Amino acid sequence: MLDFFRNHKRLMMFMLLLVILPGLGFVGIQGFRGFFDESANVASVNGHKITRVEYDNAARQQLDQARQVLGAQFDASMFDTPQHRKDILDGLIQQRVLVDETQRLHLTASDDAVRRALLSDPVISSLKNPDGSINLDQYKQLLAMQGMTPEQYDERVRYSLAMQQLPASIISSAFTPKALAQQLTGLSEQQREVQGQAFHASDYATKVQPTDAQLQAYYDANKNAFATPATAQIQYLVLSAATVAAGVQPSDADLKKYYDDNIAHYRTQEEVRASHILITVPKDASADVRNAAKQKAESILAEVKAHPDQFAQIAQKESQDPGSASKGGDLGYFGPGMIAGGKAFDDAVFKLKKDEISDVIQSDFGYHIVKVTDLKPAVTKPFDDVKAQITNDVKAQQAAKLLADTSDGFTSLVYEQAKSLQPAADKYKLTIQTATVTPKPNATLPPDSPLNNQKFLDAVFASDSVNQHNNTQAIDVGNNTLVSAHVTNYQPAAVPAFAAVKDAVRQKVVAQQAADMARKDGEAKLAELQKSKSTDGFSSALKVSRNDAQGLPPSALSAVFKADSQKLPAYVGVDLGNDGYAIYRVNSVTNGAAAEGPRLAAAQQQLAQVGGQSQVQAYLDALRERSKVKLYGSLGSASQSGDGDSGQ
Repeated sequence: MLDFFRNHKRLMMFMLLLVILPGLGFVGIQGFRGFFDESANVASVNGHKITRVEYDNAARQQLDQARQVLGAQFDASMFDTPQHRKDILDGLIQQRVLVDETQRLHLTASDDAVRRALLSDPVISSLKNPDGSINLDQYKQLLAMQGMTPEQYDERVRYSLAMQQLPASIISSAFTPKALAQQLTGLSEQQREVQGQAFHASDYATKVQPTDAQLQAYYDANKNAFATPATAQIQYLVLSAATVAAGVQPSDADLKKYYDDNIAHYRTQEEVRASHILITVPKDASADVRNAAKQKAESILAEVKAHPDQFAQIAQKESQDPGSASKGGDLGYFGPGMIAGGKAFDDAVFKLKKDEISDVIQSDFGYHIVKVTDLKPAVTKPFDDVKAQITNDVKAQQAAKLLADTSDGFTSLVYEQAKSLQPAADKYKLTIQTATVTPKPNATLPPDSPLNNQKFLDAVFASDSVNQHNNTQAIDVGNNTLVSAHVTNYQPAAVPAFAAVKDAVRQKVVAQQAADMARKDGEAKLAELQKSKSTDGFSSALKVSRNDAQGLPPSALSAVFKADSQKLPAYVGVDLGNDGYAIYRVNSVTNGAAAEGPRLAAAQQQLAQVGGQSQVQAYLDALRERSKVKLYGSLGSASQSGDGDSGQ
């Protein structure tokens, strides 16, 4: 098939362009890699499609998070399994059914809830000025880098808060009875006094004398365990934002145009510092209640205007805003839209002069009386003051565009000039690097090394690469990075002859037989002790708990706590594999103290959260059951079928 493509390149490229170019505008580099053999969608929920791009983004995000958490322990192959791919898709489906249910119930979040969520975000909190107000200029720049306006981000936060309402309500309603919490905490802190007796496999090694026939039989049954992996010596090219950015130098004209086009980003919005007195009114209040609140506000307004210098004292006494009353009603500095009072509030406040007091202002929360205590006019930063920042922004923008433009040509060139990477290296000014790789990631390399990407390694060891010596396709390894390789030398996996690995085989056989002998003696000793109840041969006593194993292996600790506490002393045996066998004598059991006070409350809360999470999962499963879910095609290297409805 590949030979046909190469022999009819012009025809095939023309046909591919007709199909691919319209789609690249939507999926870019990330979507190109799976275009030939993957459908555009992986599933649909109640008619809403879950695209392959969404799936790829979710998978990539999980990989990035795993890299950060695991560091050098990260192994990409752990995440490239049918079950893991299914888990990612199930998560996307659950998210979609929750979206549908949230919309069906018309759930939303209030302006005040959105404001609190924004201010609790540590990134946004880091933008606070010394006086506690948010630096709006920096806030807008931060959002602009993500392609959003403050209004768009507000709606995204509102949407997220609405989505959390159903799971949060289930978790918050979960309850663990006091007696159950006391029982479980008591069990978790229970101590058992144990003594140990070990049968070390190493002590039996000198007694093992395997014959050549036994060694040969073990080798014949376990040849693959001694195989050397396939290796490939490769040349490879890396096309990334970093390699492209090195050649990007925006002109002064580019910088000035960016400044003019985005002048709003460099303008500090007008801000006021104000204090207010709030008389709250419930949303469902009657007309009489509203009238009474308004009359009270008007009475306070008269008092304030008669004694404007006492505004703070009156606010402390009369205001029903718990957040500001104790501070004399001070709201700090804010710009339009930052206080959840609505348009009427902003229209009234931003007309006031310094030290001027408003009339009664009505909002969704009730009635306000506002005094402006300071004004900050809008200020535009000069071009020279922000030139360095603009240079970085424009350079990153131009590099991203150049990478997008270059990636198509790079992908085509390594395919068309399949016998060498040199043409692509010359055209795009890239350095050809060399390495020796195996089919599995190398633990000694950084987790984010492109040489540790499983899809890249699969391409290197594909037949077209190792047998035909053609370049691999340009593989997207994440982080806007494409890699192509050329195999210069290939050594297939091989099983060494018995004679070459005889010593290694002997070590395996000796270890196995020694462990068998240790286990056999240990099991015989256990049977004897269960009759005699003897203490001979045991170590000094230790007190262990589920939270403090005192060095016991997990399998041993599990066996100790499975022993019947009503039949003491109890003896348990544990097979430790190649380490041998161990016997433990359980002498006594001491129950943990029953939790009380704050400790009991914390235990109840933790247990309720665990129970609540399981209830949330059951709820989501029920939503999925009554939703119309359809799965398409395959995910990654292992297929996942699902072309029928899984629910109605």
